[in-house]
Amino acid sequence: MYDVAVVGAGPAGAAAALSALRSRAGARVLLLDRSDFPRDKSCGDGIAPHALDELARLGAAHVLADRAPISRLRLVSPRGVEAVSTLRRPDVVVPRTVFDARLVTCAVERGAELRRHTVRSVELRPDRVVLDGSIEARVVVAADGANGVVRRLLGFPRQAASTVAVAVRGYIPWQTDDPEQLIVMDGRDWPAYAWRFDAGDGTANVGFGMLLSHLAALDHGKDALQSRLVELLPEAAGAERLRSHHLPLSTARPVQPTGRVLLAGDAASLVNPLTGEGIFYALLSGRLAGACAVGGGDAGASYRSSLGRELGRHLRHTTLLSRLVTSQRVLEGGVRAAGRSTPAMDALVEVGLGRGLITAPLVRAMAAEVGRKLRG
Repeated sequence: MYDVAVVGAGPAGAAAALSALRSRAGARVLLLDRSDFPRDKSCGDGIAPHALDELARLGAAHVLADRAPISRLRLVSPRGVEAVSTLRRPDVVVPRTVFDARLVTCAVERGAELRRHTVRSVELRPDRVVLDGSIEARVVVAADGANGVVRRLLGFPRQAASTVAVAVRGYIPWQTDDPEQLIVMDGRDWPAYAWRFDAGDGTANVGFGMLLSHLAALDHGKDALQSRLVELLPEAAGAERLRSHHLPLSTARPVQPTGRVLLAGDAASLVNPLTGEGIFYALLSGRLAGACAVGGGDAGASYRSSLGRELGRHLRHTTLLSRLVTSQRVLEGGVRAAGRSTPAMDALVEVGLGRGLITAPLVRAMAAEVGRKLRG
């Protein structure tokens, strides 16, 4: 009998294991994944400072201590308006092949048992959860993604295509004296954008993403993603390790049930609808899930309450802002505001990469830019 069984050993799952072990000395924690580590995972690879804060709370800040800090952010609107800023706190760019393996290793070193195993059945009993008829745990943390077996067996349907993004990612050699995170927005089928995230080590992660519902209306879907990527970022031609992935946006989150199964990371549809950022949400939700899993009482109810306190207001703001910027006039105003106003850029970064809210300086700056454009 394990205290906690975690299904999926990505950032959310590894964070849950670390948190459970930190919250209760001697807890028996089982970490299950269908793959061996290291393994590749399609992602933009950006680790925001808010995610670095979560790693520190988990006692795992050392896993990224050797990565080069990236402080420059550049946004390019569909009409070519640029906003450039030096981030108040730098982030890092690290391939998931490296990051996930290091985080799993950290969890194992702290006492988690790692097992390669594909979960195929979930049985809920009054005092435990049984996986595949033989693995028993008092609480299960589902961190195996929006299409994972645990979420599906709990009866949650697939998300609508209008609330799922799809992206293609690859890697290019990239030497520069001023590494940056670059986002180039595409006015067609908006919201859609390409990115180049410089790692500071002679490589860059490049990609392009858009809503699944918009991609479905195009011919040759995967080819369309790659062609848009190269069109917006010519340097991405010849990118290697191209791989596509789905992002379940937080605008369609499942309601966390009471009981003994907790949904974390992508399994809880915790992906920022403005930016596609999910690592911060994964680490935060994993930390909360791990602590609630060993905290006694109704783990599901406790976790649902914790998520609400930590992210509820922020998620409502990101949902509202994601709807507002479907208007390209508002979007252009936002980019112009970010280019003119440091507080506006800081507010956008906080909303898009952390747990920030729509602030008065951001609203005023965006309204002023929209009004200036209308008058001009």
